[in-house]
Amino acid sequence: MEIKTATDWDDHLWRVASPLYMEAFGDKGAKPTKIIQNMFAKEMAELHVGYNKSTPVVMALTGKLEADGMMIIDYLTVSENERGHGLGKLLIAYIRKQAMTKGYKNLIVEVESEETSDNKRRIDFWRSCGFFLTEYVHHYIWVPETYQAMYLPLVAGSGKLSGEDLFVSINTFHRKSFRLGG
Repeated sequence: MEIKTATDWDDHLWRVASPLYMEAFGDKGAKPTKIIQNMFAKEMAELHVGYNKSTPVVMALTGKLEADGMMIIDYLTVSENERGHGLGKLLIAYIRKQAMTKGYKNLIVEVESEETSDNKRRIDFWRSCGFFLTEYVHHYIWVPETYQAMYLPLVAGSGKLSGEDLFVSINTFHRKSFRLGG
């Protein structure tokens, strides 16, 4: 699988990734394009797109929490008809390598915590990639869903992280994402 990464806003790559993004998140928590462009303007995001031949089949939007030594996987999806072939794991391995090269200590992701079969499947996916689920359940004031944090240590000997601490970082990331301008 060929993977392309943009560290600056790339209209072409976004047009390629956008159908995957909207298919997965369009009616469920997708950030508006204007906000994603703002994240790139602030140098706090990267877009990763994986191709099967010339067809985009997987995408991720990652965020930088450099002060905390963390990279957040804000969104990740695999094309519905390509799921179950290990493409998501390949992209996670690529992102993990990129994060380690850049000196990040942890990869983090937030997952919906309500006990449904879809949420369990997603948590199992992240676990299969080496992520640890924290116990803390976070309640946002602007969405009804509850969330938990998961993390993947990138540095040997890293200690256990608390969900409360991870959500301090996640909330900082979201605040910066939605704040327009500098």
